[in-house]
Amino acid sequence: MDLATCLLLALEACLAYFLLWRAGLLTTRRAYILSAMLTAAAFLLRAWCLPYETLDYQDFLSKWVAFYRDNLGFRSLSYPLGNYNIPYLYFLCFFSYLPIRDLFLIKLLSIFFDVVLAFAASSLLALCGGGTRSRLCCFFAVLFLPTVVLNGALWGQCDSIYVSLALLGLWLALSDRPVLSVLCFALSFGFKLQAVFLLPVMAVLWFRGSCRLWHFALFPLFYIALVLPAVLLGKPFLETLTLYLSQADSVGSALNYNSPSIYAFFWRSPQTQDAANLGIVGAVTYMLSLLLVCFFRRRRLSPRAVVAAAFLFAAGIPFLLPHMHDRYFFGADVLSVVLGFGCLLCVPCALLMQYASLLSYYAYFRMRFLLYVDHGARAVIAAIVLGFVRLLQETAAGGGHEFQKTENSALTKPENLL
Repeated sequence: MDLATCLLLALEACLAYFLLWRAGLLTTRRAYILSAMLTAAAFLLRAWCLPYETLDYQDFLSKWVAFYRDNLGFRSLSYPLGNYNIPYLYFLCFFSYLPIRDLFLIKLLSIFFDVVLAFAASSLLALCGGGTRSRLCCFFAVLFLPTVVLNGALWGQCDSIYVSLALLGLWLALSDRPVLSVLCFALSFGFKLQAVFLLPVMAVLWFRGSCRLWHFALFPLFYIALVLPAVLLGKPFLETLTLYLSQADSVGSALNYNSPSIYAFFWRSPQTQDAANLGIVGAVTYMLSLLLVCFFRRRRLSPRAVVAAAFLFAAGIPFLLPHMHDRYFFGADVLSVVLGFGCLLCVPCALLMQYASLLSYYAYFRMRFLLYVDHGARAVIAAIVLGFVRLLQETAAGGGHEFQKTENSALTKPENLL
């Protein structure tokens, strides 16, 4: 690595430490020292991962940056290139101007959002009643989470971007800042289509009273504003808005791409469109059923219940959908950690989700299976069951006192919903 890369990585480490201090988690001298050591270890681990090149980088990302470098950067956004949405391409265009190796810049971007992800997770835990010590542990648990380290620092993927933004949106809504919440959800969706696994939680926030219907009208406005610079640079407006539709047609015909989904049980079965359609119907049915549960128990939707619902969306929807890839449970991986720190019952959720995801990651990096991913699919089922138990416990009659108190005060005041 060159000096500039080292300095940027050090700045990101400083940001992580600053956020811990800003959140009031460094309350003792021991916490200051231990957090400094853990932060240094987390970023040294990422520094060790930075030079590794995957096929995704060699075949796609490096070529896209090279194209922008050879075609005047931002001026070439009008060309149809790749299958990432416009906001991520903004960064690739920007990287094409810099003298630093693009591999490092791509990974540094994901590492930056690893920090945001850890902050969002610990902030959510605070709303769920987590104390200073558990929030500090949650921050570093996410920062050291194997799939988080592998996804960004080693693989060079950007799943930490859309998940961190979605978790920030969830935290902001539960903190009575719905406009900023919708903005974060729109940014999350703007970066990656897989944000749809988490977006149904916006309806749960509406049931709870954390958002008004008119707030949702801001979502398309924020999204259009996000892609507008590319349109002004020559990108066709309609093509920009419908990019995800073309992405859906390019995911491939296989029912499963090393994902611990329900199709892992049927890998020897014919890859038919009827089977794919059945999975889509199943995912929609699952989502609507979960929304109905949340609606009928809406007066007992505490922050803990909302986080449990978010986990169930993030784990259950990709579990039932066809054409899922190995990384698509990233949001569930992180939310399971928040659940685990919030409730002892849910500690196995985090372990089960890591087990499932790491089996898929192993298949990608090693080009062979350690255990076939149906073992991971069983783990996901177990985690979903535990998540449902947690949701039902939290919303049972007699529960949700914390939410009732909040509902009778701050959430009913219109000025707190702006």
